[in-house]
Amino acid sequence: MSQAPVLPAIGLGTFRLKDQEVKDAVKSALDLGYRHIDTAQFYDNEEAVGEAIRESGIPRHELFITTKVWHDFLDSDKPVESLKESLQKLGTDYVDLALIHWPSPDNAVPMAHYIGKLNEARELGLTKHIGISNFTIAQVDEALAAPGGAHIVTNQIEVHPYLQNKKLVKHCQDKGLQVTGYMPLAVGKVMKDPVLEDIGKAHGVTPAQVALAWVAQKNIVVIPSSTKPAHQKANLAALDVRLSDSEMEKINALDAGERIANPDFAPQWDQ
Repeated sequence: MSQAPVLPAIGLGTFRLKDQEVKDAVKSALDLGYRHIDTAQFYDNEEAVGEAIRESGIPRHELFITTKVWHDFLDSDKPVESLKESLQKLGTDYVDLALIHWPSPDNAVPMAHYIGKLNEARELGLTKHIGISNFTIAQVDEALAAPGGAHIVTNQIEVHPYLQNKKLVKHCQDKGLQVTGYMPLAVGKVMKDPVLEDIGKAHGVTPAQVALAWVAQKNIVVIPSSTKPAHQKANLAALDVRLSDSEMEKINALDAGERIANPDFAPQWDQ
């Protein structure tokens, strides 16, 4: 297990962005100084993300690219083969981080198999690091105990003021895993929150920046999705906002267990 932070503190999420829209978003983010781009097989945008990266002219070694293996590709040799396909689409020889996007629904494919295969991809040089996404406390422990599981560096999970996933976050961090928080702005809900508005006014920043600062201050990597350069710039600047303990506590009190990403194949979540 890696104790040092492997991932850049902020990245650009690309979920739901396609074609020219994702190309423009990635290019403007890279222009602004982002170096961490998060995509996935399921997003169906790896090709466009790869084009934007190439057109940016930024040397590959300066970038941190994450992709994720979809749960249809967990059995036999598919984790490795599908990752090779992702690399082809992205136009790169390797990704910096490959995640299992969701644990196998109903445990149809044994976890020891696909974690082992993901580590095999790491040994083949297809990815520098491996990780998991949407894994519960019990699944984190199972993954870490699997062959190759010692190389897992992160669990990417939903984290925002209304779903704080406190037990899971603490468990991952206690195990030496970096937590990556997706949907940190709760798909825009944070913009209208009076608590975040008040705190934002005190700092001269937006409620969205307050939400990102709160996640980042919990030592969680943030990957907000944004297509507007002005918002991308503001998201980057949010990492410079320092919230007081009392401000952090006020946001902690907003936790309501409001889960956004909850497909029918999701695991039995921790309460």
